[in-house]
Amino acid sequence: MVREFQPADTEQIMNIWLEGNLDAHPFVPEAYWRRNFAQVRTQLSQAEISVWDAGGEIYGFVGIMRDYIAGIFVGREYRSQGVGKQLLDFAKQKHHVLTLSVYRKNRRGIRFYEREGFFAESESVDEDTGEREYTMVWRA
Repeated sequence: MVREFQPADTEQIMNIWLEGNLDAHPFVPEAYWRRNFAQVRTQLSQAEISVWDAGGEIYGFVGIMRDYIAGIFVGREYRSQGVGKQLLDFAKQKHHVLTLSVYRKNRRGIRFYEREGFFAESESVDEDTGEREYTMVWRA
């Protein structure tokens, strides 16, 4: 079930965040994600976070800042089982417009977002990684 984040969820979601970034972005050096781990952890309190929880085990989460999806991550063993879609559907119920950034090389992520009604509005370069990325938008 999808529910609001609780501080006790922090360790589980940070592990999912790191694993998800390493899996989805092999073209970005692993050191980049590890270097940003502590910063992301401190920013959790600034985001609207919803988690997919199955009896205390978190399968995935989505973090939103205003109408921007800062991240949506699903644990490796729960991917392609509808968890990401349920998290996204939950976010869509609360927002009329959602935007996000996705690396152009993250083909799986792009296909997922397109399937869920997002479209690429623009393309730019992520200054931190030097990778090209799309800004994608969904409107109710």
